[in-house]
Amino acid sequence: MAVEVRRSRRRRRTVTAYREGGTTVVCIPARFSRDEEAEWVERMLARLADQDRRRRPGDDALTQRAHELSARYLDGRARPQSVTWAANQRTRWGSATPSEGTIRISTRLRGMPSWVLDYVLLHELAHLLEEGHGSTFWSLLERYPRTDRARGYLEGFSAAADLYISEDDDADVTEKTRAD
Repeated sequence: MAVEVRRSRRRRRTVTAYREGGTTVVCIPARFSRDEEAEWVERMLARLADQDRRRRPGDDALTQRAHELSARYLDGRARPQSVTWAANQRTRWGSATPSEGTIRISTRLRGMPSWVLDYVLLHELAHLLEEGHGSTFWSLLERYPRTDRARGYLEGFSAAADLYISEDDDADVTEKTRAD
């Protein structure tokens, strides 16, 4: 990935970095020496890489996180055989097959806050223990302190994307059609 350094006379002490298309932009104070620039570019690229790993973990990291969440919130009772990203999940955030112990998480969750991904993982882990969305299922999810916040976040995301979230077993998210 290309790196573009932008120097600013107005920037005094702060350094920021972000992605713009296929380029990483690092903004630094104009007074920085070339050595300081090189040091800060390296430091900011490492920070962005860490963020990517946290927000876009691979399948192995996703499986590890699921096991950690099960241990912390479900007394280790949910033991998934595999947890993978799924690009073909357009109507749900995630799905579980309890008989096989498998969980699939929609790639649409990549880049969302980690506490939202944790909620969806816990939701699917709870399905390994309780198949429906009854009171026993929801009592399992009550153990996660950000359940309501994460559900609200996903509902807001869905509304902005013109999707509809359903708590039914048939579909967690379906495309919304307008009759305007």
